[in-house]
Amino acid sequence: MTAQALVIGGGPSGLMAAETLVASGLHVRVIDRMPSLARKFLLAGRGGLNLTHSEPLERLLERYGPARPRLERALRDFPPDRLVRWCEDLELETFVGSSGRVFPKTLKASPLLRAWLRRLEAQGASFALRRRWTGWSDDGALTFEGPEGGETARPDVVVLALGGASWPRLGADGAWTGALEAAGVAVAPLAPANCGFRVGWSSFFAERFAGQPLKRIALTFDGETRRGEALVTGDGIEGGLVYAFSAPLRDAIARDGSATAALDLRPDLAEADLAARIGAGRGDRSLSTHLRKAAGLPPVCVALLREGGDLPREPDALARRIKATPLQLVAPQGLARAISTAGGVRFDELDERFMLTRRPGVFVAGEMLDWEAPTGGYLLQACFATGRAAAEGAAAWMRPG
Repeated sequence: MTAQALVIGGGPSGLMAAETLVASGLHVRVIDRMPSLARKFLLAGRGGLNLTHSEPLERLLERYGPARPRLERALRDFPPDRLVRWCEDLELETFVGSSGRVFPKTLKASPLLRAWLRRLEAQGASFALRRRWTGWSDDGALTFEGPEGGETARPDVVVLALGGASWPRLGADGAWTGALEAAGVAVAPLAPANCGFRVGWSSFFAERFAGQPLKRIALTFDGETRRGEALVTGDGIEGGLVYAFSAPLRDAIARDGSATAALDLRPDLAEADLAARIGAGRGDRSLSTHLRKAAGLPPVCVALLREGGDLPREPDALARRIKATPLQLVAPQGLARAISTAGGVRFDELDERFMLTRRPGVFVAGEMLDWEAPTGGYLLQACFATGRAAAEGAAAWMRPG
């Protein structure tokens, strides 16, 4: 009789695990609590599906920080070029953007997902939806809440790929932490990653400038400076430049209660040149108008300068403020608005095959694991790679000897 494999979670990690298990000769069933599969994956594709990154592998591995040693084998076995070939095997061509990010030419997730599910079904995988995994019964069976009440299952091997806890309305709500902790598995607390932050804006600034972009700026925190763009929100700030600093900012706030970064509103101008422009020919113009015309600052940046208190009148001091506007961040935005999740199953609970040492035959993949990475394709790359690695571990565990 063909061995039975159960994959719990129908996102990228789970589907990659299912495909790998089918190829190993197992009968595979994928279970998901939502009415349809890979909902967050589909959302990620609305703005252009960033599958991976084209940078050299050694540089890509550095993006995973402290988790690199535990992810490296999976990423080397399924690196970006293999992910691109896998995508092209689904008859979806890819291209490399100007930033080095890799996208399908369709720029959407839905064609890829449809082709992938068709192939999985043709290979013999089956799917069961609207079923939430709730843990294990006293006699070791997997337990679920389904459309008709409680259900149990006793597969030969299991891959857990239930995601993190960001965008919970799309399916991954982190409820699995309770089931694993009840089984004695240590889970690092889930926290928002690649997230925005709350700022104590004045009511005037929040009402007037919410939704305004901050373009061509730079942010400095803890000795590191990056350029990019951000977006003012009604209660804070978000966007790619902010997401790049989300881990150190989040950790500093947890430690100190707040974190202060510095914004350079004109990173393309040296401070001395900026001071010279500000000091020349103001005439009877208001300071706001003068900063807009002489320093090239849009109204949102002028207002941002004022959020820190009265503006200095002396050109050198004003230039210093423009080049290092303090931005006090008081809290990360919640998990519901984060792009991804930090925390998860601690690696010391797993063997080198991603199997739970406390639950032999149960493997873990994707965002359930305790790692985080910046945006830019690194998130999906590791989800695909760990899904494949966990499934390979599961298939090897099933083989006698």
